[in-house]
Amino acid sequence: MKMLTAQGVYDALKTEHIFDLKGQIKFYLGDVDIVVKQKDVVGNIMQEWLQGWLGKRGVKYSTNENSQMPPDFFLTPDDKTCNLLEVKAFNRNASPGFDIADFRMYAEEVIKKPYMLDVDYLIFGYDMSGDGVVTIKDMWLKKVWQITRRMRKWPLNLQVKANVVHKIRPGVWYSKANQVYPIFTCLEHFLSALEETVYQNPKTHETAGTWRSTFLDSYFKFYGKKLDIPRWQDIGETYILKKTENKKN
Repeated sequence: MKMLTAQGVYDALKTEHIFDLKGQIKFYLGDVDIVVKQKDVVGNIMQEWLQGWLGKRGVKYSTNENSQMPPDFFLTPDDKTCNLLEVKAFNRNASPGFDIADFRMYAEEVIKKPYMLDVDYLIFGYDMSGDGVVTIKDMWLKKVWQITRRMRKWPLNLQVKANVVHKIRPGVWYSKANQVYPIFTCLEHFLSALEETVYQNPKTHETAGTWRSTFLDSYFKFYGKKLDIPRWQDIGETYILKKTENKKN
């Protein structure tokens, strides 16, 4: 078995010309077999495909038992604090619509495990033709703060139902065309938005008073480094392009 970092996986996929590959999703039950043509199925399949790819290439890994939280893969199984890989995929002909994580669980998890902020997101932008042929059009390797943004009413882009926060959602990191809310420029700004969302969210508001200090202590204990997280009130306006502000989200 060999070891690969997340960057090593990304580089190997490019070396193997992943953009030239074609595939199909097939299903059979009894004597009926079909080619799946529903595009929203591809996202989940890509994670399983990558697991198969890792196994076939003899890459060492283990999987996460908690499917609600990143990462999907521990690429250093003997040390589950580094080489963390999360797999995401979306229809390249639309905006990214995948979930990054459950917000409440994520806000709690990064305090206990600050290394969660170092997860690498391997993101596939795919296309599916009318006859169900799947191709990979783009591929990225990003950190969480490189794929997230704010929205109008919240410091993070979120799935919100009846004023209850559910999932953290991505922004469009690969294009600035018609961009209203730009992607965060650094980890500290993402954490500022995360803290403010903890404060604004009714389900987590009671923990907001100590969230920052608890997180900073945990981060320092693990990394031996102090972070300087700005207040959201001081930076929030810099993440709105005022001339094109969208009042819907």
